[in-house]
Amino acid sequence: MRTAYCFDLDGTLTRQELLPLIAATVGLEDEISLLTQATIDGVLPFDKSFKLRVRLLKDANIEWIHQTLEHSVDFDAEILSFIASRPEDCYVITGNLDIWVKPVLDRLGIRNFASRAKLDDNGKLVGIDHILHKGDVVAELRRQYDRIIAVGDGMNDVPMFEAADWRIAYGGTHPPTALLVKLSDFVIYDRTALCRLLNML
Repeated sequence: MRTAYCFDLDGTLTRQELLPLIAATVGLEDEISLLTQATIDGVLPFDKSFKLRVRLLKDANIEWIHQTLEHSVDFDAEILSFIASRPEDCYVITGNLDIWVKPVLDRLGIRNFASRAKLDDNGKLVGIDHILHKGDVVAELRRQYDRIIAVGDGMNDVPMFEAADWRIAYGGTHPPTALLVKLSDFVIYDRTALCRLLNML
């Protein structure tokens, strides 16, 4: 039986949410943090929140964003070790914008799915071309895999959980949102316990 392991990025594989770090490059930390927290808490739908955040940050310098993420993002080493043991079956599924999180995804070195940026002829960000819906990714992976295991923490992980076979709400960085906990088969706050469970399933 072939299994795909699908991981959220922000706060799951990383030890911090990425959009507040991006917002720091243009001095909008407070505004973006409020929107991010409202989304995590389920107060604001992900699509609406994400469009607002992109609108606020669309003039941010992409090079500054990449430099910030390269120097400020920490990964969870134990989870990365698990991924390194089976890279062909592990996937990052993030609603974040591909052009922003590219250096983070490149460092992980596994296949990933992200929302797509809309760029003008000069390569400047002008909006969103496609907002990723994580349930669609699970449906695509079902063509190759017998079983899907999802790991996440926020509201935009709900469609991924609804479509997966095993669902793990992970609170390694912050508590997972209440709806995700209700949908989950397991709720875990410790990285060692998470990796042990992933190896057992």
